[in-house]
Amino acid sequence: MSSQTITADAAGTWKLGDLPVHRLGFGAMRLTGSAAFHLGTPSDRDRSIAVLRQAIDLGVNHIDTAAFYFSSLRSANELINSALAPYPDDLVIVTKVGPHRTYDGEWGTSARPEDLRGHVEENLRQLGRDHLDVVNLRRMPKYDSIAEHFGALAELREAGLIRHLGISNVEPRHLAEAQAIAPVVCVQNRYAIDRPDPTTDALLRTCGEQGIAFVPFYAVAGENGERGAATAHDEEVRAVARAHGVSPAQIRIAWTLHQGPHVLAIPGTGNPDHLTENVAAGAIRLTDGELERLNTLRAAAG
Repeated sequence: MSSQTITADAAGTWKLGDLPVHRLGFGAMRLTGSAAFHLGTPSDRDRSIAVLRQAIDLGVNHIDTAAFYFSSLRSANELINSALAPYPDDLVIVTKVGPHRTYDGEWGTSARPEDLRGHVEENLRQLGRDHLDVVNLRRMPKYDSIAEHFGALAELREAGLIRHLGISNVEPRHLAEAQAIAPVVCVQNRYAIDRPDPTTDALLRTCGEQGIAFVPFYAVAGENGERGAATAHDEEVRAVARAHGVSPAQIRIAWTLHQGPHVLAIPGTGNPDHLTENVAAGAIRLTDGELERLNTLRAAAG
């Protein structure tokens, strides 16, 4: 399939609260280098800025980022600001808080509820915004309950610093816990063909029933996770990819989008060609037989 003229609207649209976004978005983590965070080689600044601008040209209007996405030379938020400000009116920038990294790149202690205002203000400064469209609280394993942390973000929402709230790395009980405090517009969890997880499956269904966006991360990365996209794709995925004349990564993205109209994809890349392919994946329509084939593969990975 030709990917040159396919834009992000081919994937359809969903809303984060009152903010419409195309279901094919962009994850900014890999902009800072060849691998996540401070690992790997720092990215080429001009290339990263060009990729961001190309994403907008291809109709992407949902970017996922965080202040802790940085390498030795690059900050994802600073790149986004430099490339895209003044921001398009329809662009929705989603950031996340909770984890903390020191300036030398090491992971610090898990944030306390009173730390979160500083995290939100850091994102505001880096992005050059007076408010954040959506802020996800990423649950840290140290804390079994998210009530205090989410409550702190809800106060910042009431103060006008945040428009909408989401949660990340959670179980269904955490969604209920958060909703008792403030509305939740999105849930981010790890989710992929080769990582079956009954708890996350239940969360995906609950989000669909309640009209909440479900946003998988590492949906394409496979077994390498945050270290980058996997090179070893299962033969079943390869076979479906050959049938469509696309890459295995594109099939993984397409499968993700087929899991429900409320499911959003945020594949990340620092490569302009991969970006074009990722966006084009939003136009792939898998047959019932292909979905069954891929779902069987997922069940077998359990």
